[in-house]
Amino acid sequence: MTIRRLRTLVATAETKTFSAAADRVHITHAAVSQQMQALEADLGVRLFDRSSRTAKLTPVARQIVAKAKKLISDYDNLVPSVLTDGGLQGVIKLGVLRTTLTGLVPQAIAALKAKHPEIGLHIRPGLTSTLLAEIERGNLDAAIATKPHLMPADVEFRKLADEPMQLIVAVEETGDDPIELLKSRPFIRFDRTAVVGALIENWILSQRIQVNEMMELDSPEAIASMVHANLGVSIVPDLIVRPPDGVPVKRLSLGAKAPQRTLGLVFRKDQLQTQALEEVYDALLSVVRMADHSEAQTLS
Repeated sequence: MTIRRLRTLVATAETKTFSAAADRVHITHAAVSQQMQALEADLGVRLFDRSSRTAKLTPVARQIVAKAKKLISDYDNLVPSVLTDGGLQGVIKLGVLRTTLTGLVPQAIAALKAKHPEIGLHIRPGLTSTLLAEIERGNLDAAIATKPHLMPADVEFRKLADEPMQLIVAVEETGDDPIELLKSRPFIRFDRTAVVGALIENWILSQRIQVNEMMELDSPEAIASMVHANLGVSIVPDLIVRPPDGVPVKRLSLGAKAPQRTLGLVFRKDQLQTQALEEVYDALLSVVRMADHSEAQTLS
């Protein structure tokens, strides 16, 4: 029995098919089948109900998967757990929201590497729901995510900033009433499967606004580009750390009752790379505070 085979078993249990598991662990479909046969021989138990067309686990296999997840997590944290520096020499697998990729993330990484060049970072973008699932599975050490309505019990959330939603319109747009613009202009929607998209949708419904939806996108850069081309208006977060060379658009406040997302760093409560994650959080927070201070000076 090897950790590699246990990883493949967990991947198969979560994806339900050998093909999807093969994609996740980066091996062939045949290799997944061979590993599972070898694991069954190692353990002396039948792991799959082969009368099913899908990779259906036997009852004993489901119990083994639960134990395997804990073993894999312990294995991944074996070295960091005994290092006095909290694992500062290793690589942190960090998930990030795409809205942070051109502003907050690069500045925070630069700050972190300046202070701790020995810390490695592997960045993986995704939606909050996907990032949280990957943290629970042990595939990510931490993630920059939007706080969901319900947090998983074994995941901790450390706040970075609140970002209110705002309406963005083309620079040449002469109107300045966000409600009227939402009613009269084509609407470019932020992906509703994202936490931010759901916040925006709920606010629109609460305001009883009938929008003329033109498209639905999950890329903030693509949304801004569409708005810049005067193809419609959109609601997006007012980023606490804006990219240095963002697409020029006009930004309009949605008022005091505008929805907002809470941005933070999430990680498993049993995560052992505590010192390394503290350094990541401090780097992120320092960039947020610097941006907040600059904004305050601009307004004063």
